[in-house]
Amino acid sequence: MSARFVTLGLLALLGAVHAELWLGKNGLPRVMELQARLDEQRARNDAARARNEQLAAEVRDLREGLEMVEEKARLELGMIKPDEIFVQVMPRR
Repeated sequence: MSARFVTLGLLALLGAVHAELWLGKNGLPRVMELQARLDEQRARNDAARARNEQLAAEVRDLREGLEMVEEKARLELGMIKPDEIFVQVMPRR
């Protein structure tokens, strides 16, 4: 008879532990909520990362574009900046 009570007591304790694990304050519902929040944050991070890459590409294009325009103006039009001195070396004949 006492073995039966010990078995029933252990089963009741096991049931209580499982109930806490699945339904308790830090149980399965909380894990699912945190997983949903993590997924949302990852999606926001991915969107921000894509936006940052797009902005970095735009900055690169602007820098390279301005450098190409400046180089073309120097070579083809002979333009110089206000604080520069232009020296032209003529080849000997």
